[in-house]
Amino acid sequence: MRKTHTFEDRLKYMRMLEEGYSVNHISTHYGISHYLLDSLWRKYQKEGPSGLLKKQNIRSDGPFREAVLQDIENNCLTLSEAAIKYNVSVSRIQFWRRIVRASGFDALYETKHRGRPPKKMGRPKKKKPEEMTELERLRYENECLRAENALLKKVRALVEEREARLRGTGQKPSKN
Repeated sequence: MRKTHTFEDRLKYMRMLEEGYSVNHISTHYGISHYLLDSLWRKYQKEGPSGLLKKQNIRSDGPFREAVLQDIENNCLTLSEAAIKYNVSVSRIQFWRRIVRASGFDALYETKHRGRPPKKMGRPKKKKPEEMTELERLRYENECLRAENALLKKVRALVEEREARLRGTGQKPSKN
C-alpha cells in the first residue's frame, strides 16, 4: 500500500536528516522509500522547503523530451539530477530513454492517445440521390421497399388480430 506523505511529513524528514538521522532509519520508521527520500533531500538542499511541495504535472512535447535526454548525455547528468532540473519524474525520463533506444529520437515526437479509441457510433450519413451511384441508389430503394413491405405486413397482422378478438367477444368489426 502506498503512503502519501504530506508537506509537513516531508519537512519533518528533512529536519531529521539535518539532525543526523540516517536515510535507512527514516525509511523504515516512516514507510518512505530510500529513492524518494534521496530525491526530496536533493530538492530540499537546492530549493529549500519550497522544493518539498508537490509540483504540477507538465505536458512535455518532442523537443523538450529530446532536450532533456541530450542534456543528460552531453553533461553526464544523473537521472535524479535531470529530474530535479527539468521537474520531470525519473521514471518518465527512463521511459523516454527506452523509446529512444528502441526507435530513435523521432519516436519522441509521436503523440499517442491514451485510453480506448473512440467508437464509430451512430448512423452513417445519408447521401443525396445526386451523389449516389446507380447501384447505391437501387440498393437504397430496395431497402426502403423492404421496410415498407414489413410495415404493411405488421399492420395487416395487427388488424387481423383485432378482428379475431372482436369476433371472439361477439362484436362485429368496424368497416374502417
